[in-house]
Amino acid sequence: MRSALNTFCLSQIEIINHSLALGHIRYALFDFDGTISLIREGWQSIMIPMMVEILNQTPNRENESEIYGVVNGFVTRLTGKQTIYQMIQLCEEIRVRGGEAKDPFFYKNMYNERLNNHIQSRIESLKANEIAPEELVVPGALDWLKRLKNRGVHCYLASGTDEKYVFEESALLGLPPYFDSIYGAKDDYKNFSKKMVIDQIIKDHDLHGHQFSAFGDGYVEIEDTKSVGGIAIGLATNEAERQGIDEWKRNRLIAAGADIIIPDFRCADGLEHILFGDG
Repeated sequence: MRSALNTFCLSQIEIINHSLALGHIRYALFDFDGTISLIREGWQSIMIPMMVEILNQTPNRENESEIYGVVNGFVTRLTGKQTIYQMIQLCEEIRVRGGEAKDPFFYKNMYNERLNNHIQSRIESLKANEIAPEELVVPGALDWLKRLKNRGVHCYLASGTDEKYVFEESALLGLPPYFDSIYGAKDDYKNFSKKMVIDQIIKDHDLHGHQFSAFGDGYVEIEDTKSVGGIAIGLATNEAERQGIDEWKRNRLIAAGADIIIPDFRCADGLEHILFGDG
C-alpha cells in the first residue's frame, strides 16, 4: 500500500532541476497566502477591479478592457512583494493618465477594507470553531509542517500581507507552533522584504545554499531562494478548487527558477522521500 501511495505521490511532483544537492535541508521559509493559507483566496478579484475603477476615472484613460490588461499585468508582476508596491505602481499609473494620485497607503487601506469585508465570514467562522483550520489551508500543509518539525527543520513564515493580519490569521490556523518566527509587511516597507529575511537566516546560521529551502506560490520567494543557492519548491495550487495544478502559476514559478513544482502538500510522502531521501 505504501509503495502504491508513494508511486501516486511521486507522480504529483514535477522535478525541474535534476542536479539538486538533496538530503541536507535544515531551514525552510514559507510564503503565507496561497502557500499555506487560503483565507485570502480570491484577493485578486478585489484588488484588480478596485484599481480598474480608480484608473477609469483618470482624464487620459484607455478603454476599460485595456486598463484591465495593464492592471492585471502589474498586479501579477508584483505578487509576492508587499502590497504597498502594487499601490505605488497604481499611483504611477494614475499620474501617467493625467490623474492626481493620493498617497499609496490611502489605496492600500481602501484595498484592505474591501478585502477584509470579503473574507470576514471566513475569519468569523474560524474564531467560532464553525470551520476547521484544515478547510482553509492548502491541502496537506499542516501535516507537512509537522513532518518538518519532527525532522528538526527550522521553519519561518514570511508574507507580503500586513503583519497584523498575518499574526491573526496564522494564529487562527494554528500555525505558530511550527515556526521559529513569523513575518509580515510593515509600514516601514523599505526595511522589510522576504530577501532580507532569507539573507538573515543564511547569515545567522552560517548555511550553505542546499541547507535552505523555500516553499511559495509567487516568484519573489523563488527568485530570492535561488539567489542564495537554496532549493525552491513552487506551489502551483489551484486555490479555488483546492486540488490540481494552476497552469498559470506553474509556468510563472518555473520561469522564476523553481526546482520542484507541486500542486499542494498531499504529496508529502513523495516530497519527503525526494528532499530527504528516506521518507
